[in-house]
Amino acid sequence: MNQLGGASFVWGFTAPWDSRSDSSVRATSTKLDAVVTGWIQLDSATSLPSLLNPGDSTRKRGVAQRLTLVTSWHGQRFHPETVRRLGKDAAALALVASRVGALVAAGEYRGVVLDFEDQSPADLPITVRVASAIADSAKAHGATLAAIALPAADTAGYPTRAFIPALDLVVIMLYDEHWSTSAPGPVATPEWVRRTLSQRLADVGASRVVAALPVYGYQWRTNQPGQPVSFADARRAAFEANVELVRDPSSLSLHAIQPGSWELWMSDAQLLRALRAEVTSLGVSRIALWRLGLEDPGVWSVFDR
Repeated sequence: MNQLGGASFVWGFTAPWDSRSDSSVRATSTKLDAVVTGWIQLDSATSLPSLLNPGDSTRKRGVAQRLTLVTSWHGQRFHPETVRRLGKDAAALALVASRVGALVAAGEYRGVVLDFEDQSPADLPITVRVASAIADSAKAHGATLAAIALPAADTAGYPTRAFIPALDLVVIMLYDEHWSTSAPGPVATPEWVRRTLSQRLADVGASRVVAALPVYGYQWRTNQPGQPVSFADARRAAFEANVELVRDPSSLSLHAIQPGSWELWMSDAQLLRALRAEVTSLGVSRIALWRLGLEDPGVWSVFDR
């Protein structure tokens, strides 16, 4: 299977702390070409990498290709200072890259997806330097693919072209149009996906892009940040509150509200079908789903072989 060219290609991202991800992979592995099952975290104090789920290397899970995430997320947030520190210390970066490579080899991962969010535009040379060093080491240790996840709308901090050819692919995170600390609203609308993805494709060709789409939602309780919810969570919340989970005609998202208590917006199969149509109409054939275990089971009909 060629990661860089040709046919439709579907990835899934898992969460190693959530058993629903494992269940989803077991049930849907024939629909997926690759699954991001590993999570390598860079420690916010030492910058050293560790595999969040060390038992992952023993679970092949029946998928064709297993990938690992390499992320600056540690604790409850991303740590851009970790990336800055590494980018300014060649010896430390070489050590961390080597250790990431060793984890890739030990886990028999076919590729890495780098996730260094919350970097500023001024960080760009450093972000590229760190990403390139880790990607090179991963490939030297057996990986055949290195990609980086980019926030869809942040083209100042993460200009697409800057990461090619240091990385094989860019994964455009086409979600969080509305996010945890924003006002309530849909996670991704077809119009927003088309507009933000088109901006990215103006910099690099569709053959270097993976379009990451949401299969989750958010529930915002009054005066609190939104919390991610699964399709089952959304249906349960609506049922228990005796309110309707209805489709918003402008965004195609499912929506429910309990006045004075909460509001939620949810992705489902119908929305994913519309988002996939937008992506493929722009020539992108690689799609990733964030994240497995939260999806409407009907989503898999969208990706029938």
